Amino acid sequence: MAKVMVVDDAAFMRMMLKTMLSEEGHEIVGEASNGLEAVNAYMSIRPDVVTMDITMPEMDGVTAVREIRKLDPQAKIIMCSAMGQKAMVVEAITAGAKDFVVKPFQKDRVVESLNNVLGL
Repeated sequence: MAKVMVVDDAAFMRMMLKTMLSEEGHEIVGEASNGLEAVNAYMSIRPDVVTMDITMPEMDGVTAVREIRKLDPQAKIIMCSAMGQKAMVVEAITAGAKDFVVKPFQKDRVVESLNNVLGL
């Protein structure tokens, strides 16, 4: 299964995603509460996939996607957005995100997205 880094400024959202993904057999190898932490941790953690919130303090998810993709052009990142953030989702996909899931999370959709991005 995949090694996953979960990035969201809300601790309960990180916990929800970690629980969903762990239940499916994925290994949570790291987490971050903002984009800057995610970028700084990415190279040492080397996850197979990152779930990335869009709206966060210090560095938003779109900027973090760009920075991670500079470090690793093959990075697999799934954006997590609230309804009504369509413009930012489009910007994130343009920046290199591979997919997106909408909050509140539906486990089936999160798992489907992860499997698609990993080619499973």
